[in-house]
Amino acid sequence: MSGYHKRDLENFPMHRIKRVDRPTTIVHDDEVKRVDERDSGFNKAAAGLYGPILARERPRFVMKHPLSGALGTMQLFLREIVDGVVAKQKAPLPEDPAVLSRHIKETAYFLRSDAVGICKLPPYAVYTNSFPDGEPVECNHKYAIAVIVDQDYRTSHATNGHNWISNSMSFLAYSSSGFIACILADYIRRLGYPARAHHARNYQIVVPPILLWAGLGEMSRIGDCVLHPFLGPRFKASVVTTDLPLEVDKPIDFGLQDFCSKCKKCARECPSGALTDGGKEMYNGYEHWPSDTRKCTTMRVGNQHGSGCGTCIKVCPWNKPYTPFHRAVGWMMRNSGLARSMAIRGDDLMGYGKAHPEEQWWFDLEEIDGVVQLPRKHAGKHLWAADE
Repeated sequence: MSGYHKRDLENFPMHRIKRVDRPTTIVHDDEVKRVDERDSGFNKAAAGLYGPILARERPRFVMKHPLSGALGTMQLFLREIVDGVVAKQKAPLPEDPAVLSRHIKETAYFLRSDAVGICKLPPYAVYTNSFPDGEPVECNHKYAIAVIVDQDYRTSHATNGHNWISNSMSFLAYSSSGFIACILADYIRRLGYPARAHHARNYQIVVPPILLWAGLGEMSRIGDCVLHPFLGPRFKASVVTTDLPLEVDKPIDFGLQDFCSKCKKCARECPSGALTDGGKEMYNGYEHWPSDTRKCTTMRVGNQHGSGCGTCIKVCPWNKPYTPFHRAVGWMMRNSGLARSMAIRGDDLMGYGKAHPEEQWWFDLEEIDGVVQLPRKHAGKHLWAADE
């Protein structure tokens, strides 16, 4: 790619991934409609549209474990600093967008991001209205800088994907990427250009299309989740939108559409049955594997045997450590359909996706009415089935 800077110390060799002009899934840009933030699964649960039990659990499902609660509180502190005053005079910067893009990426890596990509901000990636007040959203910046942070493989290896550490893994990455985005946006404003940070407690944008166009992954079978070629789905993302003139990255192709069409492991292992093992469908102008948002939300919010759920992340064959062996297997998976088929079978044969409780380092705890205690025991059917 013209102007793309090979960063020798970059966490992952993204310069070796095939770049393409358009995403590997069909996107009809003129047909994709903007969506309302209030229509997300979590926000429907909060509004009581999924029943009284989930409405009750929604405010506490992150905060009920003391570690995810602490991380969630940090995310709340970051909510108030996503935007600010732009310097009255532009800094004396080079006029070359490629140079500025390199600088911004290096800055994001300096701030401890795990991967960074840049794209033009698709108009359809901006919400129409915000949650919970329904205020119209206006975000007319030209560019989007996507920052992703790893949720930690060591913890992922130990967990079953839906126990008490699940939300802590999510909010480790949410709060860390939000921290990076808030600093990066503030820095750009100090240079004299408007910029806004978007993170888990203050998004004005839909993240997946930005990750897709910024060359950080491909659409996967896990709902509308984008998978990174080296992290798989084991990350969370924040975004900075800005008018700072930047050079954009191209989408990538590492064979994921073929892989996900054959694998289906996430659908097989999903505790709620929210993921399909069928084919793709067209929805709102783009192609995707459909998922049942209500089932997914009900499991994650209503899980009484843990805090949240990331089972699809846990079992995904792309969720691997960055070791020489897995780098070699990953290279073969990216370049050979036969290798992808073998890897799918080998993932189960080698026991990947199973929990390793002997490696558990966290305490299973639950905060109830301000008191941290051992989790309550629940017999009979799971709470997430209670509203059915």
